[in-house]
Amino acid sequence: MEIAILLITLIILVETSILMFRKFKPTLSSRRKIYIDTSVLIDGRIIEIAKTGFLDGDLIILKSVLLELQLLADGKDSDKRTLGRAGLDAVSELERVINVNTEIVDDTGGLKKVDEELLKVAKENKGAIMTIDYNLIKVAKAEKIDTLNINDLSLAVRDDFKPGERFKIKITEKGSNKGQGVGHLPNGTMVVVENASTKIGQEVTVSFSKFFENSAGRMIFAKLIKK
Repeated sequence: MEIAILLITLIILVETSILMFRKFKPTLSSRRKIYIDTSVLIDGRIIEIAKTGFLDGDLIILKSVLLELQLLADGKDSDKRTLGRAGLDAVSELERVINVNTEIVDDTGGLKKVDEELLKVAKENKGAIMTIDYNLIKVAKAEKIDTLNINDLSLAVRDDFKPGERFKIKITEKGSNKGQGVGHLPNGTMVVVENASTKIGQEVTVSFSKFFENSAGRMIFAKLIKK
């Protein structure tokens, strides 16, 4: 009798746990499938977006995308290794976000290029492609495939700097023009600073001058504030 009661109690606990999990983690359903491009995983902003719960579909990561990240992470180029590892870390973090379903799918289309595979699978399943790759967006639109561009989302909810507003930034490299130094904001936005080419590796105070932006991204121009 006691064993029977114990078994019934365990069954109730298991069912309760499943119900609680489903409450916080929606099950894979007939919702729209959002196929994640390599560029989005490397970019990293998808993690915070997923946490907000605003995404209206299931996130799908093709194994060919994972393979592309792995090839970058195992490559000889140190910069590409960093990008590849960042993308793989983003995959692991997405799988832990309870607000969305993230599924890794074994794509067996046999296509050599990842972009071609994304386009093929998204079109077949009437899904959308999330990417910040400008050329991929152009091709997807020509193929009548929905696209979600994180850069467009960033433009829509951006926090504008006021002219002359000051902020600190670390200069990481030289700019394309003489005397320019380049750094990045936490959200990845590039900041071009005048007369900062000698400040590489240093954190400097700058004042906002102007910004340039389009669907391919955003660039801020600033002036160096001398102490």
